[in-house]
Amino acid sequence: MTEEFIKEFIDQSLYRIDENTKRIEKCFDELEEIETWKRPNESSNSLGNIILHLCGNIRQYAISSLGNIEDIRERDKEFSANDGYSKSELIKKLITTVEEAKNTIQNISVHELLRKRQVQGFTYSGIGIIIHVTEHYSYHTGQIIFWTKVLKNRDLGFYTGIDLNVKNESPD
Repeated sequence: MTEEFIKEFIDQSLYRIDENTKRIEKCFDELEEIETWKRPNESSNSLGNIILHLCGNIRQYAISSLGNIEDIRERDKEFSANDGYSKSELIKKLITTVEEAKNTIQNISVHELLRKRQVQGFTYSGIGIIIHVTEHYSYHTGQIIFWTKVLKNRDLGFYTGIDLNVKNESPD
Protein backbone atom coordinates (compact mmCIF):
# COMPACT_ATOMS: atom_id res chain seq x y z
CA MET A 1 0.00 0.00 0.00
CA THR A 2 1.28 3.41 -0.84
CA GLU A 3 1.30 6.21 1.70
CA GLU A 4 -0.86 8.27 -0.66
CA PHE A 5 -3.51 5.53 -0.84
CA ILE A 6 -3.52 5.04 2.93
CA LYS A 7 -3.84 8.77 3.54
CA GLU A 8 -6.70 9.09 1.05
CA PHE A 9 -8.55 6.10 2.52
CA ILE A 10 -8.22 7.43 6.06
CA ASP A 11 -9.07 11.02 5.05
CA GLN A 12 -12.22 9.92 3.22
CA SER A 13 -13.31 7.69 6.10
CA LEU A 14 -12.81 10.49 8.63
CA TYR A 15 -14.64 12.95 6.36
CA ARG A 16 -17.70 10.68 6.39
CA ILE A 17 -17.46 10.19 10.13
CA ASP A 18 -17.30 13.97 10.67
CA GLU A 19 -20.20 14.50 8.28
CA ASN A 20 -22.33 12.08 10.29
CA THR A 21 -21.41 13.70 13.60
CA LYS A 22 -22.54 17.10 12.27
CA ARG A 23 -25.85 15.62 11.10
CA ILE A 24 -26.50 13.97 14.45
CA GLU A 25 -25.70 17.25 16.25
CA LYS A 26 -28.17 19.07 13.95
CA CYS A 27 -30.85 16.50 14.75
CA PHE A 28 -30.27 16.80 18.49
CA ASP A 29 -30.48 20.60 18.22
CA GLU A 30 -33.99 20.14 16.82
CA LEU A 31 -35.20 17.78 19.56
CA GLU A 32 -36.85 18.43 22.88
CA GLU A 33 -35.21 16.77 25.88
CA ILE A 34 -38.13 14.36 26.32
CA GLU A 35 -37.83 13.17 22.70
CA THR A 36 -34.31 11.83 23.33
CA TRP A 37 -35.61 8.69 25.03
CA LYS A 38 -38.91 8.32 23.17
CA ARG A 39 -39.29 4.98 21.36
CA PRO A 40 -41.45 4.70 18.23
CA ASN A 41 -42.61 1.31 19.50
CA GLU A 42 -41.44 -1.53 21.76
CA SER A 43 -39.39 -3.12 18.97
CA SER A 44 -37.44 0.06 18.27
CA ASN A 45 -34.78 2.07 20.02
CA SER A 46 -34.81 5.64 21.22
CA LEU A 47 -32.31 8.17 19.94
CA GLY A 48 -30.59 7.87 23.31
CA ASN A 49 -30.20 4.11 22.78
CA ILE A 50 -28.79 4.66 19.30
CA ILE A 51 -26.20 7.13 20.61
CA LEU A 52 -25.15 4.73 23.38
CA HIS A 53 -24.98 1.94 20.79
CA LEU A 54 -22.82 4.04 18.47
CA CYS A 55 -20.47 4.89 21.32
CA GLY A 56 -20.21 1.23 22.31
CA ASN A 57 -19.65 0.02 18.77
CA ILE A 58 -17.11 2.72 17.87
CA ARG A 59 -15.26 2.09 21.14
CA GLN A 60 -15.20 -1.68 20.62
CA TYR A 61 -14.13 -1.61 16.99
CA ALA A 62 -12.01 1.50 16.48
CA ILE A 63 -10.68 2.37 19.92
CA SER A 64 -10.29 -1.06 21.49
CA SER A 65 -9.50 -3.26 18.50
CA LEU A 66 -7.49 -0.84 16.37
CA GLY A 67 -5.91 0.72 19.45
CA ASN A 68 -5.07 -2.64 20.99
CA ILE A 69 -6.71 -1.87 24.33
CA GLU A 70 -9.10 -3.89 26.48
CA ASP A 71 -12.67 -4.32 25.20
CA ILE A 72 -15.00 -3.13 27.99
CA ARG A 73 -18.22 -2.91 25.96
CA GLU A 74 -21.51 -3.93 27.60
CA ARG A 75 -23.70 -4.04 24.49
CA ASP A 76 -26.99 -5.07 26.11
CA LYS A 77 -26.94 -1.96 28.33
CA GLU A 78 -26.91 0.26 25.24
CA PHE A 79 -30.38 -1.00 24.33
CA SER A 80 -31.91 -1.47 27.77
CA ALA A 81 -31.31 2.12 28.93
CA ASN A 82 -34.41 4.29 29.21
CA ASP A 83 -32.66 7.41 30.46
CA GLY A 84 -29.54 8.36 32.37
CA TYR A 85 -28.16 10.95 29.97
CA SER A 86 -29.48 14.31 28.84
CA LYS A 87 -29.35 15.38 25.18
CA SER A 88 -26.19 17.37 25.77
CA GLU A 89 -24.53 14.54 27.71
CA LEU A 90 -25.28 12.09 24.90
CA ILE A 91 -23.82 14.39 22.25
CA LYS A 92 -20.75 15.05 24.40
CA LYS A 93 -20.28 11.29 24.91
CA LEU A 94 -20.61 10.70 21.17
CA ILE A 95 -18.18 13.47 20.22
CA THR A 96 -15.62 12.32 22.79
CA THR A 97 -15.86 8.73 21.54
CA VAL A 98 -15.65 9.76 17.88
CA GLU A 99 -12.64 12.00 18.50
CA GLU A 100 -10.81 9.21 20.32
CA ALA A 101 -11.60 6.83 17.44
CA LYS A 102 -10.46 9.37 14.85
CA ASN A 103 -7.18 9.81 16.71
CA THR A 104 -6.67 6.04 16.72
CA ILE A 105 -7.48 5.80 13.00
CA GLN A 106 -5.21 8.73 12.08
CA ASN A 107 -2.27 7.14 13.86
CA ILE A 108 -2.68 3.55 12.69
CA SER A 109 0.30 1.79 11.15
CA VAL A 110 0.26 -0.15 7.89
CA HIS A 111 0.81 -3.32 9.90
CA GLU A 112 -2.32 -2.62 11.99
CA LEU A 113 -4.33 -1.75 8.86
CA LEU A 114 -3.57 -5.18 7.45
CA ARG A 115 -3.56 -7.26 10.65
CA LYS A 116 -6.57 -9.56 11.07
CA ARG A 117 -8.32 -9.60 14.42
CA GLN A 118 -11.54 -10.83 16.04
CA VAL A 119 -14.24 -8.33 16.98
CA GLN A 120 -17.68 -9.49 18.12
CA GLY A 121 -16.84 -12.92 16.74
CA PHE A 122 -16.08 -11.59 13.25
CA THR A 123 -12.66 -11.44 11.59
CA TYR A 124 -11.63 -8.08 10.17
CA SER A 125 -8.46 -6.39 9.03
CA GLY A 126 -7.81 -2.88 10.29
CA ILE A 127 -9.14 -1.64 6.95
CA GLY A 128 -12.28 -3.72 7.44
CA ILE A 129 -12.78 -2.22 10.87
CA ILE A 130 -12.51 1.34 9.53
CA ILE A 131 -15.04 0.48 6.82
CA HIS A 132 -17.34 -1.12 9.42
CA VAL A 133 -17.15 1.88 11.76
CA THR A 134 -17.82 4.31 8.91
CA GLU A 135 -20.77 2.41 7.43
CA HIS A 136 -22.26 1.50 10.83
CA TYR A 137 -22.11 5.14 11.90
CA SER A 138 -23.76 6.19 8.61
CA TYR A 139 -26.49 3.57 8.98
CA HIS A 140 -27.48 4.74 12.44
CA THR A 141 -27.13 8.40 11.47
CA GLY A 142 -29.83 7.70 8.88
CA GLN A 143 -32.06 6.26 11.60
CA ILE A 144 -31.53 9.34 13.76
CA ILE A 145 -32.32 11.62 10.83
CA PHE A 146 -35.46 9.64 9.96
CA TRP A 147 -36.78 9.61 13.53
CA THR A 148 -36.04 13.34 13.91
CA LYS A 149 -37.98 14.06 10.71
CA VAL A 150 -40.89 11.94 11.98
CA LEU A 151 -40.92 13.80 15.29
CA LYS A 152 -40.49 17.27 13.79
CA ASN A 153 -42.14 16.92 10.35
CA ARG A 154 -39.58 19.13 8.62
CA ASP A 155 -36.61 19.04 6.31
CA LEU A 156 -33.39 19.32 8.28
CA GLY A 157 -31.63 21.33 5.55
CA PHE A 158 -28.50 19.22 5.14
CA TYR A 159 -28.27 20.16 1.46
CA THR A 160 -29.56 23.73 1.59
CA GLY A 161 -27.80 25.78 -1.09
CA ILE A 162 -26.43 22.75 -2.95
CA ASP A 163 -27.80 21.78 -6.37
CA LEU A 164 -28.01 17.99 -6.15
CA ASN A 165 -29.17 17.77 -9.76
CA VAL A 166 -25.77 18.72 -11.20
CA LYS A 167 -24.56 16.00 -13.56
CA ASN A 168 -21.17 14.34 -13.25
CA GLU A 169 -18.45 15.81 -15.40
CA SER A 170 -17.65 13.77 -18.51
CA PRO A 171 -14.25 12.09 -18.52
CA ASP A 172 -11.73 13.65 -20.88
